[in-house]
Amino acid sequence: MAEASRIFYTTLLPTLHETLSLRKRSPQSISLRRTSAAIVRCTISTSNSDTAKANSATQSIPWGCEIDSVENAAALQKWLTDSGLPPQKMDIRKVDVGERGLVATNNIRKGEKLLFVPPSLVITADSEWSFPEAGEVLKRYNVPDWPLIATYLISEASLMKSSRWSNYISALPTQPYSLLYWTRAELDRYLEASQIRERAIERINNVTGTYNDLRARIFSKHPNLFPEEVFNMETFRWSFGILFSRLVRLPSLDGRVALVPWADMLNHSCDVETFLDYDKSTKGVVFTTDRPYQPGEQVFISYGRKSNGELLLSYGFVPRQGTNPRDSAELPLMLKKSDKCYEQKVEALKKHGLSASQCFPLQVTGWPLELIAYAYLAVSPPSMSGKFEEMASAASNKSATNKEIRYPELEEQALQFILDSCEASISKYTKFLQASGSMDLDITSPKQLNRKVFLKQLAVDLCNSEQRILFRAQYILRRKLRDMRRGELKALKLFDSVTKFFK
Repeated sequence: MAEASRIFYTTLLPTLHETLSLRKRSPQSISLRRTSAAIVRCTISTSNSDTAKANSATQSIPWGCEIDSVENAAALQKWLTDSGLPPQKMDIRKVDVGERGLVATNNIRKGEKLLFVPPSLVITADSEWSFPEAGEVLKRYNVPDWPLIATYLISEASLMKSSRWSNYISALPTQPYSLLYWTRAELDRYLEASQIRERAIERINNVTGTYNDLRARIFSKHPNLFPEEVFNMETFRWSFGILFSRLVRLPSLDGRVALVPWADMLNHSCDVETFLDYDKSTKGVVFTTDRPYQPGEQVFISYGRKSNGELLLSYGFVPRQGTNPRDSAELPLMLKKSDKCYEQKVEALKKHGLSASQCFPLQVTGWPLELIAYAYLAVSPPSMSGKFEEMASAASNKSATNKEIRYPELEEQALQFILDSCEASISKYTKFLQASGSMDLDITSPKQLNRKVFLKQLAVDLCNSEQRILFRAQYILRRKLRDMRRGELKALKLFDSVTKFFK
């Protein structure tokens, strides 16, 4: 379930409304013939009762397998080998980290290239459709790569054994580990303290909006190519769950995004700094190990320099506390509406793509310069209105010429403003963690009970790791303010002493 670090979720789901509304349907006729009358799709019922079920996180897809199945993965390996995958130094097995993963079968050296998955076994936006007409329609509408590949995956999956990708799709999880499968009630209950909740809601809305655009503008006009029994919200949630957790960007292939069978069985480690890419010399997707492996050891890659929250968002897991050096916690800052310059400050922020409420990442090692600039703006008095634009620009960091700005006269107020926001967030985490031990988990179904316990544990792990970062920031801010105020007090005492001396 590998994913390159260069993909940011805010750019993954371009809204089709603007893209398609600016592009009229081509006057050329499109052939609507099926490639084969003998091909039958596997469908999902969309009756009212099933629609209600689709809103739950337990609705199943009629393809794929359990997340820990190695039988289907073994069949995938055999098919890949028969289709041109070179001999491997790894095998698919059940593992302690990640349910199933690739384990070394031979000694692997540091700096050795592995995998060599040929382009013919990689799924991209240019892959050949079993129903070519469906692909032609989407490309005529200029559908972006992500929704295109998501639709392609559903189309091929519905053909079951008739698709050349059937062995790959059979090895994919029926329900990916993703926050896409958390209900709104679960997000509100378990992630109420974390800003990842807002990111998850935004992502779910993006997926829903993308599907609705496709349905309204394309699927409804070509129901014989995109029947609703196959192309519906439930199947799109599955396909986007697969993409978020497995799609990689290959820099050496002009940044093209792709699904790479076999390679996506590799699990993530925070201690590894190696990524998938296309190797032009061997004409295959590879990665280069940054450490040696002995037979029996699980082989890892990096899913990117992501925080624990981002890893939960896309992959459904949280690393152990303190093991992720790139972990961060989002700190929300907000302008006070009682500020006499509130409207003027909001206007300055809007010019640079920011709002009156903004989040900034805190790490154990510190915080970004943009956060300080935003704090300066928040506490600046009306007499500094001429500096609002400069502060807002520095807070956005969208200009290459942006440099650190300093306003010594605002330093103490700005640090206190950040500290107040930090302590407000800490209190939310504390409240959740204290209540998590007494949450009502009285579920009639044992399977549902296990799910609730699992989600709760993920939330607790995430909140503990994020609160730890906030505690560190709180300590640093308090110490800075203490030293600053002690220095001011010493200066004041010295001034008083000098004044008394001259008197």
